[in-house]
Amino acid sequence: MQEPNYMRKRVVITGMGALTPIGYTHTDFWAAVRRGKCGVAPITSYDASKQAVKLAAEVRFDTETLVPERDARKMDRFTLLAVIAAREALADSGIDAGNTDLTRAGVLIASGIGGLTTIAREHARGEERGYDRVSPFFIPMSIANMAAGRVAIESGFLGSCSCVVTACSGGTHAVGEGMRAIRHGYADVMLCGGAEACVSPLAVGGFTSMKALYEGRDPARASVPFDKERRGFVLGEGAGMLMLEELGHAKARGARIYAELVGFGDSCDAYHITAPDPSADGAARALANAIRDAGLTPADIGYINAHGTSTPLNDKCETLAIHRVFGEETQVPVSSTKSMTGHLLGAAGAVEAIVCVNAVREGFLPPNINLREPDPECRLNIITGRGENAGVRYALSDSLGFGGHNGAVVFAKYDEEAFL
Repeated sequence: MQEPNYMRKRVVITGMGALTPIGYTHTDFWAAVRRGKCGVAPITSYDASKQAVKLAAEVRFDTETLVPERDARKMDRFTLLAVIAAREALADSGIDAGNTDLTRAGVLIASGIGGLTTIAREHARGEERGYDRVSPFFIPMSIANMAAGRVAIESGFLGSCSCVVTACSGGTHAVGEGMRAIRHGYADVMLCGGAEACVSPLAVGGFTSMKALYEGRDPARASVPFDKERRGFVLGEGAGMLMLEELGHAKARGARIYAELVGFGDSCDAYHITAPDPSADGAARALANAIRDAGLTPADIGYINAHGTSTPLNDKCETLAIHRVFGEETQVPVSSTKSMTGHLLGAAGAVEAIVCVNAVREGFLPPNINLREPDPECRLNIITGRGENAGVRYALSDSLGFGGHNGAVVFAKYDEEAFL
């Protein structure tokens, strides 16, 4: 029996997959980010005429071209999106049974809400026909771990298979915990990410009743992180997947390496079920922990992909967290790509990790689109316009979730000679 190696191993990204409101592959997604494309539009997946919220960031993609109907009807949409994005990441990485011990290949996929759409549909069916007539696939379709389970079945990965459910920080936690599994010798490969698909009357109604969503009609003013006029987030859907791999394993098989994952930090506010701690202590500790874990200082970070939900409380508290770690006068470039994608909940951190990977790889920092009137309470160096070309070495992404869950990850431009 192989004993775990507790020496810190280097972890790199060798594959990516994305299915988002602005791009249906990871390359198309990044191209859309570079263009500053807005994915917010009127809801099409159901009739929203009787609800206050009319806008969302949907994935308008014919999934039947990739997953036959006979298989798709046995999956909730969040699982379906996860499977498609994971297939892309797997193919992109070149991992297979010929170059990898699949007993040391794991899956870790987050979802904040899981199969809520299936739950609502089957409840309605039970009320109408009797509860013994609900779908026999109801339970496996609705449970949040099924995205990870389906991806493991498709990939043949036989190592650890788990699901992170930490609300809107889930995708970041999945990527960070996957890194830890490889770093400490429990796995050679981890397929990590998040998936969410709950643009539905019940989810939209729930968020509306708690005054969390934007209720206006203008897509260009809907998701506007750090803007003085922000009035709530826009619900989005999608999936993001990253293939994490131990550096020596990747080099041995001649893999293409996109970037290096060098730090992960997390914390809990232990404060409130939905509101962030106004002191921003927990969020600040997550940022500081990730930077410390990477062996860096705040001055080393060249870009922050902020959680930036476009809610009054989040953006203000996140600004305070950044100031506490980086200093009141920090000029580190910041943007929230939720201005383009809306808020993908448990998938957000994984999709935004892909943004950071590309930022350090290509030296481009994406804009915070549609920012018109910066909030003086969010005094940060927000990237606007068409983005910035900047050769940054380290990028940080942070996520903050209901329940006080905080997470942050740090990515580095890959340098074969750098040992952190």
